[in-house]
Amino acid sequence: MIKDYVRLAYRGVKQRKIRSWLTMLGIFIGIAAVVALISLSQGLKVAIEQQFVNLGTDKLVVQSAETTFGPPGTGVVNPLTEHDKRAISRANGVDLAVGRLIRSVKLEFKDEILFNFVVTIPDGSSEDERDLVIEANNYKIENGRLLRRGDRLKVMVGSNFADDVFDEPVELRDTVSIQNIDFDVVGILAKSGNPQQDSTIVVPESALREVLDIQDEYDIIPLRIKSGENIEEVAESVKKELRKSRGVEEGKEDFLVQTPGDILSILNNILLIVQGVLVGIAAISLLVGGIGIMNTMYTAVLERTKEIGIMKALGAQRNMILSLFLIESGILGITGGVIGVLLGMGISKSVELIAFQVTGSLLIKAEFDLLVIVGMLLFGFVIGAASGLLPAKQAAALRPVDALRK
Repeated sequence: MIKDYVRLAYRGVKQRKIRSWLTMLGIFIGIAAVVALISLSQGLKVAIEQQFVNLGTDKLVVQSAETTFGPPGTGVVNPLTEHDKRAISRANGVDLAVGRLIRSVKLEFKDEILFNFVVTIPDGSSEDERDLVIEANNYKIENGRLLRRGDRLKVMVGSNFADDVFDEPVELRDTVSIQNIDFDVVGILAKSGNPQQDSTIVVPESALREVLDIQDEYDIIPLRIKSGENIEEVAESVKKELRKSRGVEEGKEDFLVQTPGDILSILNNILLIVQGVLVGIAAISLLVGGIGIMNTMYTAVLERTKEIGIMKALGAQRNMILSLFLIESGILGITGGVIGVLLGMGISKSVELIAFQVTGSLLIKAEFDLLVIVGMLLFGFVIGAASGLLPAKQAAALRPVDALRK
């Protein structure tokens, strides 16, 4: 019996091909948008989590709480200092702390001038500090070498900086001017997949301090905890030492101590909000698709009134007519769902491939969740069947005599 219902419903859909395709349009556009947006945001989440796995769970980051738009240290009234760095080093469980500067500077290369951010690497007597920066940022060389102690007017640049920042590519042994001071390129970093890091230029700390006349300030102080220590307990110890160092009360701190988990949680919350907004917009298309199915089913009832009368005159029960129209609307919904899922997967994979070709970034990728795919297929069927409920009831309620007279 069910097989006959499905066959009749399919025949009804097939007889009105153009109308059926137009009806499903809103459904599969909405579902395609939901699948594409969720898969891309899920892929971004996985990629970000991988970045933090690479960073490690034994590191903390300290920065000023007053930072405005831009990188750490931007617009700060009370910046971190060398004194704060020493206080952090005294905290229980801290193995090593290292200060870094992140500043906007004027860059010039082959008569082209622009402004970009540069970041420092320690070049003092401590090799451990330099090694910590290299480890935490996973600096690897593609051409040339890493910066080392004594490289006063030398720089290493990210792969994207070398290829895309200026009109002409920056190559090994080229000269880049920073604030009108010439620096020689001694290394080009291997692509990391992190767009910010791949677009960076790394300079010796002492050289940037001299160029910008910076005394003992720091914009960010990463630190490594001792083996076996609890990262949350070490974070509290660092906060305690910094409150004493900076003379602030608990609850009025002008600094932030962030664990990898804290940073990841903030990013995930932002992604969740963005994903919710985008999915909400896509849901409007699903609503439009549901209205389209309802309109199509109402039209089908009007067009097939006589057919319904004949079926009822031959003994078709009310629930049979109701089931027939519900299955027909459900077929429209599930077909739209299948097309939407396939289209959404194709869109997200295309975005991933294009983004990788253009930026070389591994952050933009598609991750498909089986629950999301199954959920969208079921949702397509449900919205189709629900949209056809009222027209189906109208068809089932027709009396045979009235239907045959029309």
